[in-house]
Amino acid sequence: MPLACAWALYAVTGISLPGLQALWLVLALLLAVIASVHHAEVIAHRLGEPYGTLVLALAVTVIETSLVLSMMLAGTKASATLPRDTIYSAVMIACNGVVGLCLLLGGLHHKEQLFRIEGTGSGFAALATLSVLVLVLPLYTVSSAEGTYTDAQLIFVALSSLALWLVFVFIQTIRHRDYFLPMESAADESVHAQPPGVAQARISFVFLILSLVCVVGFAKLLSPAIEAVVKAYRAPAPVVGIVIALIVLLPETWAAIRAARADRLQTSMNLAIGSALASIGLTIPLVVLACVVLHLPLTLGLETKDVALLALTFLVGSITLGSGRTNVMQGAIHLVLFASFLFLTLVP
Repeated sequence: MPLACAWALYAVTGISLPGLQALWLVLALLLAVIASVHHAEVIAHRLGEPYGTLVLALAVTVIETSLVLSMMLAGTKASATLPRDTIYSAVMIACNGVVGLCLLLGGLHHKEQLFRIEGTGSGFAALATLSVLVLVLPLYTVSSAEGTYTDAQLIFVALSSLALWLVFVFIQTIRHRDYFLPMESAADESVHAQPPGVAQARISFVFLILSLVCVVGFAKLLSPAIEAVVKAYRAPAPVVGIVIALIVLLPETWAAIRAARADRLQTSMNLAIGSALASIGLTIPLVVLACVVLHLPLTLGLETKDVALLALTFLVGSITLGSGRTNVMQGAIHLVLFASFLFLTLVP
């Protein structure tokens, strides 16, 4: 149904009014994103681990990369910093917005919730490592201009990001899968719903391909409209990255909040940390490949205030995730950090 609505909306995007056209495109893109993630989840449930996780992660990465590259290829002034802004926004949204909402709502409903430090902590450590490697170190290298990497350094960072993400997926799905299962009945596979049939999985695969094609097409049509709106309202360029990250993380955010309300905080943590980690570990290699091959400019180093907020996020996150127990106060702290990120982006 979401895919059908997306195609229907696409048919009316020729309306002459730019604002209304942009609104239709936004709605169509959101529907296409939701449809693609839904069908990826159906396939993931059918295949099981580790292949199911890979399908879902790759689907989300296609969405994010298509949005980023479509704007970079347009060659606008802010295209060089768009991958940086999108990845930074994804990390801040996942680690502060999603985690904060889950801890706050979960704490209000269940007072105190538990999760496994072994799995969540290792994912958070990998996320902190990749964030510093991609977003902070370019400010201190001397082989190229400040905030940038040379082609050799970009290739190294891309390979390191991909390797660390693959190791995390191996740990999560094969070697230490129990670290990422709920603490209650972790070994009881009967708590999971029955996987869909072969026919349903094949149908979802076809619709997944169509959904991703829709996402790529809508992203290409919407990119000029987003930049026009940002320019018209004189908003800072990083707002475009925030919009992309919000679109990509919307389905995972909704699923994580539902899991926290159902007292399945481990699932919420898996979604939040895993989506942020995939945003770096899979998007950066593809963006770097495009930039090296097509000779596109790429600036990865953050501004000073963003480095401070990123460092504070990982400091607070290490305290939050250090005990395996959460409450309302921790959720409120992360939401204040998220609000600070949004406010200081609009009012730098």
